[in-house]
Amino acid sequence: MTAVLPPYPATPALPAPRRLTRTEDGERLHALLWTAGPGRRTISSAVLGGGIGPRAWILNAQVAHGYRRTDPERHLASLAADAGVHGPGVGLMTAADVSAYAHARDAGVEAFVTAGVDVRGWAARPGEGAEGAPDPGTINVVVAVPAALTDAALVNAVATATEAKVQALVESGYDCSGTPTDAVCVVADALAPHRETHAFAGPRSLWGARLARAVHRAVRDAVRHETPAPGY
Repeated sequence: MTAVLPPYPATPALPAPRRLTRTEDGERLHALLWTAGPGRRTISSAVLGGGIGPRAWILNAQVAHGYRRTDPERHLASLAADAGVHGPGVGLMTAADVSAYAHARDAGVEAFVTAGVDVRGWAARPGEGAEGAPDPGTINVVVAVPAALTDAALVNAVATATEAKVQALVESGYDCSGTPTDAVCVVADALAPHRETHAFAGPRSLWGARLARAVHRAVRDAVRHETPAPGY
């Protein structure tokens, strides 16, 4: 008997981002802004709006190299307000030029990736980590799933996205698992009565497999024009 997969929406799980431009300290910087709309929730490692909860927008803001502000969450909230969005949202930052983002889709899943890999390495290495707020992340992954996921499945989706990112980096010639400050945001439908809820998002689950393929392609596209070299 042939299995029949559930249909996925014809409209994108997350629309294309608005491109924003601003000038800070004499430098022209860019940002990407997605409006997720009501009925969505996210899991994210972002400095603003991280964790799990309902979120209405996602901002991925470019900041200057050598960024040294000690209030990045306040900075991101200010940028979001200037862009006209309000309420709970997610704010990520990176020194990479976000206007050169990569996008991939797979059976309803949408993945957007911005990448700068000048500072990279393997996650497990000798020595202690640094204290305090991290520098801006350089590989930011925003991925949207047009389905409701349990809390555990959201955590599973973050792991799947990370595995796909590492696979794409290695296949692209990078001897690394990422940069020290990568960030991820997974968007899914909110839980609701009478709506099918998915308990798994691993790479062999229905939505996890789609998420993995979309993130893998987007990361490969995002780093395509970089020059691979030994990580450190």
